[in-house]
Amino acid sequence: MILASARSDIAGYLSTLIYVYTLLIIVYIVVQLLFAAGIRPPYSRTTDRVLGFLRDVVEPFLRLFRRFAPRLGGLDFSPMLAIITLYIVNIVVVQGIIS
Repeated sequence: MILASARSDIAGYLSTLIYVYTLLIIVYIVVQLLFAAGIRPPYSRTTDRVLGFLRDVVEPFLRLFRRFAPRLGGLDFSPMLAIITLYIVNIVVVQGIIS
């Protein structure tokens, strides 16, 4: 009984972690689109740190997919591949832990 509870807790934590990382990728994409449109926030240390955190956390993972998915006409498909991969890992791993 305790083992089943611990397994479901671990699956829940892992699922939440993957969900939060997916949200970080989406926020990073939106920020990069705003920068590309010419919208820049006024400089402050807080925004600089937040943007630096997003870049440091998301870019290494996206670089893995940029090797396989080249840009087509200025479009970068690596975030979409990263999110799909996280979704598949979430399904496979969480279901594997629960069952």
